[in-house]
Amino acid sequence: MKYLAVFFLSSLLLAFISAPKSVNAAGECGKDSPDRVAFKLIPCASAAMDPQATPSDKCCSQVHTIGQNPACLCAVMMSNTAKSTGIKPEVAMSIPKRCNLADRPVGYKCGAYTLP
Repeated sequence: MKYLAVFFLSSLLLAFISAPKSVNAAGECGKDSPDRVAFKLIPCASAAMDPQATPSDKCCSQVHTIGQNPACLCAVMMSNTAKSTGIKPEVAMSIPKRCNLADRPVGYKCGAYTLP
């Protein structure tokens, strides 16, 4: 598990460094790019790769905060950073439900996925 976390963090850092820099335009996540916001979901690494993993309290807190803007949460989970670190979008989309977030955006369409 320790090696998985180190790999995930290293991959996330590499993806962030190589991600295209945005102009000061507001996007799905406001002034921050989805790739930058993805760093806030580092505590969700194992839960985003394994549907049986229980998301940590820190993960659920971050997902709850980011999920107040479903378009941002979707963009983060589908971001280049997430993809390059081995995140499985179909698994990541289930994190709000696994966190038992009552105000999660149920039914929100995120690319080919729908938030449960």
